[in-house]
Amino acid sequence: MKKKSFGSGYFGEWVEDEFGLPGYRYTCDQINDPKAITPMHEEWRSETEHLHQVGNDRLVAVSSNYGYVQVRQDEGSPKYLNEYNPKHGYYAGGFGYLKDKDTVLSTYYLGDGRSFERFFGIGYMRKKVQATNYNIDQIVFAPFGDDPVLISQITITNNQDEEIDLKWFEYWGCNTYQFSAKAYLAFITKQDPRHPATIRREFSKKFMHKFETIMKGLGIKEIKILEDNKEDKKIPYPKPEFEDNNPPMTFLVSLNDQPDIIFTDGFRFFGKGGVESPDMLKGNLTSDLSASGEESAMILGQKIHLQPGQTRTIYFLYGYIPEGFEIESLVNKYKKDAVNTFKKSCEQWKKERIKFRIKDEPWVNREIFWHYYYLRGAMTYDSYFKEHILSQGHVYQYIIGFQGAARDPLQHALPFIYVNPDIVKNIIRYTLKTTFKDGEIPYGITGSGQLIPLPIKPSDQEMWLLWLTSEYVLATRDTEFLDEIISIYPVYGPKAETATIREILARCYWHFVKGTGIGRHDLQKLSNGDWNDGVILGNIPPEKHELIKKEAESVLNAAMASYTLKLYSEMLIFIGDNKIGEHALNYSQIQRNAVHSQWNGNWFRRAWLSEELGWVGDDQMWLEPQPWAIIGEAADQEQKSILVKNIDELLRQPSKIGAKLQSKGFESFVRKRGQGLNAGIWPSINGTLVWALSLVDSEMAWDEWKKNSLALHAENFPEIWYGIWSGPDNYNSDFSKYHGHTVFNESLLTDKHIDDDDKALGIIGVAWTDFPVFNLHPHAWPLYTILKLIGVNFTKNGLNIIPNLPKEQYEFSSKLFGFTKSKDRYSGWYAPIKEGIWEISISLKESEIKDISKLEVNGIEQELTIKDDIIVWKGRSELNKPLKWILYI
Repeated sequence: MKKKSFGSGYFGEWVEDEFGLPGYRYTCDQINDPKAITPMHEEWRSETEHLHQVGNDRLVAVSSNYGYVQVRQDEGSPKYLNEYNPKHGYYAGGFGYLKDKDTVLSTYYLGDGRSFERFFGIGYMRKKVQATNYNIDQIVFAPFGDDPVLISQITITNNQDEEIDLKWFEYWGCNTYQFSAKAYLAFITKQDPRHPATIRREFSKKFMHKFETIMKGLGIKEIKILEDNKEDKKIPYPKPEFEDNNPPMTFLVSLNDQPDIIFTDGFRFFGKGGVESPDMLKGNLTSDLSASGEESAMILGQKIHLQPGQTRTIYFLYGYIPEGFEIESLVNKYKKDAVNTFKKSCEQWKKERIKFRIKDEPWVNREIFWHYYYLRGAMTYDSYFKEHILSQGHVYQYIIGFQGAARDPLQHALPFIYVNPDIVKNIIRYTLKTTFKDGEIPYGITGSGQLIPLPIKPSDQEMWLLWLTSEYVLATRDTEFLDEIISIYPVYGPKAETATIREILARCYWHFVKGTGIGRHDLQKLSNGDWNDGVILGNIPPEKHELIKKEAESVLNAAMASYTLKLYSEMLIFIGDNKIGEHALNYSQIQRNAVHSQWNGNWFRRAWLSEELGWVGDDQMWLEPQPWAIIGEAADQEQKSILVKNIDELLRQPSKIGAKLQSKGFESFVRKRGQGLNAGIWPSINGTLVWALSLVDSEMAWDEWKKNSLALHAENFPEIWYGIWSGPDNYNSDFSKYHGHTVFNESLLTDKHIDDDDKALGIIGVAWTDFPVFNLHPHAWPLYTILKLIGVNFTKNGLNIIPNLPKEQYEFSSKLFGFTKSKDRYSGWYAPIKEGIWEISISLKESEIKDISKLEVNGIEQELTIKDDIIVWKGRSELNKPLKWILYI
């Protein structure tokens, strides 16, 4: 048997598709294989459902190993347009049935022994069904770009020796499922005893559905009308809402000939036979558009005539119509070249990405490509703030129902600095539009522009915004962006206020340094949480929260401020804003000194809570502040050596898949020891660890990068499906007997009821296994930290490179920057948005510098200038003409 590609795990294998793109061939029979079962709450999903993301810049199609897709769109409020709920007769969409006079074949996975291949690709899901008489090859894909559509491409082959008349029935459901946190909050506060999923489904039932044929019978459109809509139509501007009372119109159109059947009653179509054997396929189905309730669906029947051995492909366009789009223009666009659209879409994904090739570890390039797709393919559009957004996804969005915390999209945007500036600017503008007048950034958003009503007041969020914006401007030289004028929260109406981006950034800075400020140890204050929402909430008795909010200080915040505010200062000085720039530089130095003072001989403390509660982090190491102490230069050389040794021994070595959050954990906590914030494994924190280690021990840094990869998770835990092609925001560490899984309650395995779910899980009714994929941290951080491993740092004058990656040959390339190390040269390019002359420096070992024979800049040889093992030169970049250089060995 052929050996699987590295990192394939149990459920299939990594392969390359016909366009040279990576993909995962899923081979598990989840219906009959007990290894497919996930311990989870089945009120949310099936325990045997495994999910893949099919997305573009506008929507996400959540694709199942059963063959259906649920389409998520965020305009008006994040939601599924077509929920899968088999108990109620809703089957989502994206599959169909091929019927002749005697038999029916389906692209819904039934596990009945037929040959059924499933393939999770970049921007698509593919299903191949083979039978004696016919083959079906269905691809459901999201065309590359920003259009709110999916294309269902079905290729049918007649394996018989006689010609045949067939019918294809394309199915898409119409029942929405809104992710708003309103239902979840009503449940956890006991205002409503029903399960949040039930509350959301009952809301969906309030909509009446109206259908009309369109484009001379090529297809059908569906309009949803809320029967008891009490929305105030007199308000001339958008207002925040928990739910969408006016979901967008959806449509289904044939891109081939006019369908001969248009049907809208899903209940009648499936009948007692259900999805396995629909009743209406057993007789003669005729067109009917009369459905108006929860039975509503869009079903098109298309006649197909095939000669012996003939193959034919048909196409359907499914989508929704947000502001700025029209059905007719979308249909005409894709009808024009339906045959080549899939190929063109794949080629676009191949063209617009980050590349990183290592000769002796080819799986790394595959993983980098996959991460880039999963990160960008998760993007949606928020119609309230009128910006694209990279939500954290995972249980936060799909189960609890909120977009947060605000720091998360800012992290997700970091890799796009190097490949797509527009995405970065979208995320920055989105965050700024949520900002209050005093510069405070709220915790998160739910529904449409609605602030999430939670008691969490994080103290770190302004730093993430200043970091992303500063690095963006220094890397791209896009200073004009800072002069854009935008509205801050609530964005619309008489209370809205406009300001330039640089002005709002300054407000955020002053809120951080004065509004939050520093405590008695000169450390940045903690509020009731920093990155770690659980350092106070769920850990400290509620009666002490107010005292802590006044007095507590965060070593993590201070260490992070040492770096981020210095970077903000450099950006301000680059644009000529010296006054705030110098203040930020001085403030960062105060934080650096304060962190340095918190060295306990083995590591840096975590936080000061109060006189009564004292310090956190003397008895055990907390990982969060340690990397930032190195990155922010708060640790001296001796401290770095001791700290890295202790991180390696206490946090890294015991774990198979990345460092854990604490060295001991806690016996009494909202999570069991080894889970979540109680010594779990967090890719977002380990991303900063990879960066910090690259400054001290490059071999260890590269090892940590690999330990946090999808491939290493699959190799170490092959029978856990999540973690192979996507994953959660945290995994259980070696302290847990379920190492490699994410958070769930053991009662889900034992069926033993636990009365106080809150104490058992920390969040009522939710296990992280309920939706254990599509978190963007494990996709974003490996992309961003590749640049740190290469040692790239943008400055006000240009960029510095310290190529510490312990590999003899590698190649990195993106739209902004490229770097290659080979046997006979170092080479690269820099292509900022602005023309200019930039200073480039590269730090090499003395032995390496001796081997450099020649420097070439933009094709012209230059004299070598060497200062303290650093080679320095200058060169010009122009629009569409990057600064290129080669150092010959």
